Amino acid sequence: MIERERKLLLQRAARAFGLCGVLLAGLCLSLPGVVDADVLPSVLILLIAQAAALVMVGRSSHLGWVVLTIVLGFGALALAQLPWGQGSSLALPLSLAPLGAAGLAGLGMVLSEGTVRWLVWAVGTLGSSLLVATAGPTGGLISTPAIATLASWVIMLIIGTWVTVGVERALRRIDGIGRAHTVERQASETEAQRRQSARLLHDTVLATLTLLAHSGVGVSEEALREQAAEDARLLRQLRLGSTPMPRFSGSYSLEPVAETPLGTTLESVKNRFGRMGLDVRWHGTGQVLLPSDVLDAFLLALTESLENVRRHAGVDHADVTITQTADSLRAVITDAGVGFSPEEIAASSLGFTESIVARLRDVGGSARVFSTPGAGTTVILEVPR
Repeated sequence: MIERERKLLLQRAARAFGLCGVLLAGLCLSLPGVVDADVLPSVLILLIAQAAALVMVGRSSHLGWVVLTIVLGFGALALAQLPWGQGSSLALPLSLAPLGAAGLAGLGMVLSEGTVRWLVWAVGTLGSSLLVATAGPTGGLISTPAIATLASWVIMLIIGTWVTVGVERALRRIDGIGRAHTVERQASETEAQRRQSARLLHDTVLATLTLLAHSGVGVSEEALREQAAEDARLLRQLRLGSTPMPRFSGSYSLEPVAETPLGTTLESVKNRFGRMGLDVRWHGTGQVLLPSDVLDAFLLALTESLENVRRHAGVDHADVTITQTADSLRAVITDAGVGFSPEEIAASSLGFTESIVARLRDVGGSARVFSTPGAGTTVILEVPR
């Protein structure tokens, strides 16, 4: 795409530069006494044909239009000097100079790449310079109009080469940036997947292993067995290929759905903690539809908050109040336990910073905690609807 635009830019620039030269040369040659009156109509016809060829040069990259433009320009340069051998005034080479230095030399911008185009450029440069030089009163090959024509061809070639090289360099840099972005994105996705796996295992398998390490104190044998069975099912799904593949950090679902009603999932959370000895009392009514990624984040953060109550609060019940507005859903988890100082939460604490705060932040939500030693704890979770 960029390469095509580069060629089109050079073609249009060559067309504009060439048409200006042809127009100026036509005006100068039309002045009385510059060209023989019998020859002038033929010269103007050739210039009009050259202008038409230049229009096509601006539209098509075919080399044939460039060659045709050069041939017509050579014809106009040669025809304007008739009758040959009778001498001419200084006005003729000065009038032909715009034709050679602009009307033809502008084509140098589209002849900057490829062996064949270089040969066409060489023929156009030498031919137009010689024809402009021979139009002088002395017929000498060194004259100001001829030097101007030669210099213009060289300058146009340099411009075309500079644009071509610059675009190629820019394309290489863009390609390098694209590769670097791909590597960075893959690294980000890998890190997100690693963090999600850590969250998932922390909230499920590691929680069960912690209970087993403490001999299941406060939890019945049946509850431990059911919890271990759920964890085994999760690990079996992961082993069989249901690895969370995030669209962005924090968004995973082993069994994704477009939308899931919140009311059908809170009961399973309550039952889980009921089996483990924590009575969860729900407040609020109604049913809320949430996108699956937001629902997953909300429920897992809520579960981790209740797990913290079960482990650290020293109480056997907690209250969860669910409220909603037009654009958000909020859960307030409160307990009357031992409390703690929120400033003492370590930044590396996976249970709070990752399983709660980071998880909700990834879906546009937030988490706040309020607690005082000896006065219980309140956690506020909020997600967009």
